[in-house]
Amino acid sequence: MASFHHRWSLTFFFVFATLAPIDQANAGGYSTPSVAFKATPWKLAHATFYGDETARETMGGACGYGNLFNSGYGTDTAALSSVLYSNGYSCGQCYQIKCTQSKDCYSTIVTVTATNLCPPNWSQNTDHGGWCNPPRTHFDMAKPAFMKIAQWKAGIVPVSYRRVPCVIKGGIKFSFQGNGYWLLVYVMNVGGGGDVASMWVKGTKTNWLSMSHNWGASYQAFATLSGQALSFKLTSYTSHETIIATNVAPSNWHVGMTYQANVNFH
Repeated sequence: MASFHHRWSLTFFFVFATLAPIDQANAGGYSTPSVAFKATPWKLAHATFYGDETARETMGGACGYGNLFNSGYGTDTAALSSVLYSNGYSCGQCYQIKCTQSKDCYSTIVTVTATNLCPPNWSQNTDHGGWCNPPRTHFDMAKPAFMKIAQWKAGIVPVSYRRVPCVIKGGIKFSFQGNGYWLLVYVMNVGGGGDVASMWVKGTKTNWLSMSHNWGASYQAFATLSGQALSFKLTSYTSHETIIATNVAPSNWHVGMTYQANVNFH
């Protein structure tokens, strides 16, 4: 089924589509005491798909994860309607989805990661093409993920969904872009609720500097941080847990590199 939604793309002037290899820095950390994020009750929604079986059209997207194979998300992903997307603060969240009440359903439950926005299509009614129009709760899934829960010829199916903890290996990853006076960081591989509400950066010569939310899963700081080892402090959008990842990037860090901490949300 061809996509009928206009997709956000990574063609903004500050976005680079390919993530660099991960520099495994020795990063210590600290986290505030918190209760681990648990699955929420099941709710009702609908699901469609976009792209083809290769999921090539799902690469990039409004969360800024770039190549989803390189960033570890693969093809089990979905674009969220704006009601769920929450202006990008839902990027990285994990959902279990199962098809219901349709002859085209399979019994499989698939777990997907939110990596994109399914924007409204105001030229179509919400019950005839404008599936992602407010106030609809909708998942536009990568085709390989959709095909796990239903026959692809169905096009659109009713589903049950729930938020679940993101099962992540290793620590949070930080992909650097920007320049010597502006650091733009894409946050990936986030565990627990999978999301980030706020973020700070600290160089070896600075105090903690608040980073502003740029778009999707990216945060920015307008500061001269080159030549300094960098630490990050993050607060989860869902659980409000705060963690500190110290010395994530060495003093000779470079734009275009991705660095990994050894801490993550629960």
